[in-house]
Amino acid sequence: VWIGCFSFCMVEWATIVSNSLGIPVAVAGLTVLAAGTSVPDLLSSVIVAKQGEGDMAVSSSIGSNIFDVLIGLPLPWFIYTIVRGKAVSVQAKSLGLSLIVLIFMLVTVIATIKFSNWRMTKGMGYCMFALYVVFVIQDLLRQLPRADPLVPSF
Repeated sequence: VWIGCFSFCMVEWATIVSNSLGIPVAVAGLTVLAAGTSVPDLLSSVIVAKQGEGDMAVSSSIGSNIFDVLIGLPLPWFIYTIVRGKAVSVQAKSLGLSLIVLIFMLVTVIATIKFSNWRMTKGMGYCMFALYVVFVIQDLLRQLPRADPLVPSF
């Protein structure tokens, strides 16, 4: 219950702050909220990696994301559907493109790991960081409002 309350407050506060600063809510979600929810995974992975359990560190990071996608997203929608008796309408302008980007990133991450001979190296770390930067840039470019170059802004 507490996690739900704190999560609700965190999202609401991030929305209020982003609206106050004139930042699109999607940008705040992509950066601040995503980083905030990933810090515990990072810390647990670093701790177990320092203990010599690299496999556990990788499994924890990957496993938590798989859990989020397969349980964390659909379970509330499933419960809503059971309770309300109607489906949840998902309204996203570029859901198809986001899915293509997700699959591309997944294939690229697996290929990067394969080319690193299934070992965590500094080069692989730099590559993963670069992939993350590319993902954030492309997502921000799709989320930020576009100004019409033909209409002057006053």
